[in-house]
Amino acid sequence: MRLEQVIYVSLVGLALSGCTSKAEKNQANSELRTLPVTTLTVKDTVLHRSYVASIEAVQNVEIRARVDGFLDTIHVDEGKMVRKGQVLFTIGNEEYISDLAKAKAALSNVIAEAKGAALEVERVKLLVEKKVIAGSELDVAKARLAAAEAKTDEARSALNNAENKLKYTKIRAPFTGVIDRIPLKNGSLIREGTLFTTISDVHAVYAYFNVSETEYLQYIKSRKTADMDMEKVRLVLADETLYPYPGTIETIEGEFEENTGSIAFRAKFPNPKHLLKHGASGKVLLSNEVSNAILVPQKAVFEMQDKNYVFVLDQDNKVQMRNFIPRNRMKDCYLVGSGLKEGETIVAEGVLNIRDGMTIEPLKRNAESAQ
Repeated sequence: MRLEQVIYVSLVGLALSGCTSKAEKNQANSELRTLPVTTLTVKDTVLHRSYVASIEAVQNVEIRARVDGFLDTIHVDEGKMVRKGQVLFTIGNEEYISDLAKAKAALSNVIAEAKGAALEVERVKLLVEKKVIAGSELDVAKARLAAAEAKTDEARSALNNAENKLKYTKIRAPFTGVIDRIPLKNGSLIREGTLFTTISDVHAVYAYFNVSETEYLQYIKSRKTADMDMEKVRLVLADETLYPYPGTIETIEGEFEENTGSIAFRAKFPNPKHLLKHGASGKVLLSNEVSNAILVPQKAVFEMQDKNYVFVLDQDNKVQMRNFIPRNRMKDCYLVGSGLKEGETIVAEGVLNIRDGMTIEPLKRNAESAQ
């Protein structure tokens, strides 16, 4: 090959090499991703947590028979509101009316016997004083009087029992409430202890829910510094709607459950429209104040091997994968426990489309809009 040809080929190669390098650089610049970022700040916040709750009436009791018989009349319908003392059921009472009459007659007889025994004691006492008869006769008369008086007490007790049994044939509401299902029908055979129905006082309800030991301690510490509004809780119904009336935490159980490590709270909610029923379910929203909190938007977090990571931006706009430990997970963000600090900038969205060490074009976004 001649010298001129060698020089030409070399120049062409250099030109092509320069063009290729420039094209790769332009391609790399064109692939630079623009992603929203946010700078972590410290602020006081209110932490809201939801807990599955079981709802119970403030009073819920079973209505059971106290005497045997046949169900004569059902005076109420299922699901109806009844007043305290209102007659709910009537058991056939002819037998108990007869028993009451017998008890009254028996009491009259023993009262008469007791009066006769008392008169006999007085008569024998006079004869003993006049030394007509021996003193032992007076002791016998007094013993007969004591026996008659004992029979009188027994008869009065039997009469009282008969009156109660007759009274028990009318089953009344122990308090104002709502009647549950009635499985019996008119004419049903009733035995002592037979279940008629259940009655619930739902003018207010209790919501029971379990809280972990950690969350319990956080709540107690928060309550010492928070105002009384922090005692208020809200209830989310089964259809995910918010119950319109706030409740109040009334009490906390005295010990943790050994198996779960949780402790039960009881909140009371007013129920003026009787919307809530005994046995319903829902979620209690519990709030507590957190000072110096760092919040990370949920879209900025990804998981690997059960650990939580974010991409932290350095001064050269390079991203570095960082593991952090969340203190709590909320609806749209994480409350940082450790691993991140105030002033650091993280990628707020699109974390699945980048990798560790990449350079990005940051699009600034404040912490509030990132959540």
